[in-house]
Amino acid sequence: MKSKRTLLIRIGAILLLVAVAAVMFVIGRGHTVYIDNKTLEVGEESYTYMNKVVVRVNGEQVAKLAKRERGMATCIGQSFDMELTVTREKGGDEEIIPVHLNLPYSMDGIIFNVPGYLAGLPADTYLSEFVAAAPTAQEEDEEIVTDEFALGDI
Repeated sequence: MKSKRTLLIRIGAILLLVAVAAVMFVIGRGHTVYIDNKTLEVGEESYTYMNKVVVRVNGEQVAKLAKRERGMATCIGQSFDMELTVTREKGGDEEIIPVHLNLPYSMDGIIFNVPGYLAGLPADTYLSEFVAAAPTAQEEDEEIVTDEFALGDI
């Protein structure tokens, strides 16, 4: 009788831990969102950058983007809300655009392209995964100095 009760308590504890892990996976995952104000090429179409974009998250300005610039914001969870203040042309009127994104589970670093979003393109077009550039190998032509004072052979 006691062993059955102990087994049930252990199984209950394991199920509780699995449930907590599943909840934390959904609500506790961190993302870095890179906001691009760069021209987006989709097939034959080209969606050009805005003159100026101010990005606010939770009422705080996180980036002020000029042409061809990128800003960054971090968030916890699968939902991301920001407010874009967009000036499309130099000297033009400012538009305030609220943005709500459901972030993909499979991506940690996400690039959000402003011109693609404003053009009404599908999410898979203006959202992409950020891939850091690999460091370049040292060129073989470069002289490698091995002695401390670079005096060479004396």
